[in-house]
Amino acid sequence: MTNKIRIGLVGYGNIGKGVELALEEFPDMEGIAVFTRRNPEDLDSKLKAISLDHILDYQEDLDVLILCGGSATDLPGQGPALAKHFSTIDSYDNHNQIPEYFETMDQSAKAGKNISIISVGWDPGLFSLNRAVFESILPAGETYTFWGKGLSQGHSDAIRRIDGVKFGVQYTIPVETALEEVRSGSNPTLSTREKHKRVCYVVAEAGSDQNLIEETIKTMPDYFEPYDTTVHFIDEKTFKEEHQKMPHGGFVIRTATSATGNKQKAEFQLELESNAEFTSSILVAYARAAYKFKKDGKSGALSVLDVPPAYLSPKSAAQLRKELL
Repeated sequence: MTNKIRIGLVGYGNIGKGVELALEEFPDMEGIAVFTRRNPEDLDSKLKAISLDHILDYQEDLDVLILCGGSATDLPGQGPALAKHFSTIDSYDNHNQIPEYFETMDQSAKAGKNISIISVGWDPGLFSLNRAVFESILPAGETYTFWGKGLSQGHSDAIRRIDGVKFGVQYTIPVETALEEVRSGSNPTLSTREKHKRVCYVVAEAGSDQNLIEETIKTMPDYFEPYDTTVHFIDEKTFKEEHQKMPHGGFVIRTATSATGNKQKAEFQLELESNAEFTSSILVAYARAAYKFKKDGKSGALSVLDVPPAYLSPKSAAQLRKELL
């Protein structure tokens, strides 16, 4: 590939900053600009910062846009609007709404004759791939997904929105006994509470009611109520020293039996010191795939399940067969 793939970023939070860093490790790609709703002069970015209002002026200057916004409010609007004008990559992770989001993105991307690869990351993303492969080759069994130990950005945000909380983070931790039971091949039926526990670290505002904060966290529907949740109150110094990184990871495990009754187990594991940086690298690799699809004359939306692994690599098919097959 003689010309570098020209990448634009939309948004400059944790993922946007991670993508900017990741691009330095992809020699066939070039970061062109970051588009923001904030004042561009306020961004501490190595790339040119441009108001999102002017993004359509850059249609001829970009090959792929990486959408770095959140799934709750950013991507549902930005994704379809931008897919009409650019090929896009996003990390939409609202699992229940992915089918509807896919259809909307497919219509927009086809209208603009672009490619949009949605829900790119590690779950959904790499974990999705492993679930699909494991279930395809081991049909008589069960698949289990465990997340953590890791910091959950969404749950941490939910804590910080509680009155009286100054700082807060939440870690999702797999229950070891559940992991052991799954790995034994017994194919257990496990409830939400039996698979994961949630551990929270909170810095409370001076004079706030810590008992009320703890009760509010533990009874929060969907986020904490279904889990075994522990809340630790700590001081601000400890919080800043021990809870600034974004570790995460998890497991996809398929346990099954083959035709003669022999037990088979397949497992994929991630252990990450920086969730944002790892996710960003996946987004950049899939931008390469989007570029290849567009060069092939394809259009519409795709998921990670639709992308050949060879399209993620800068190497030729012949190189891949020689070096990796």
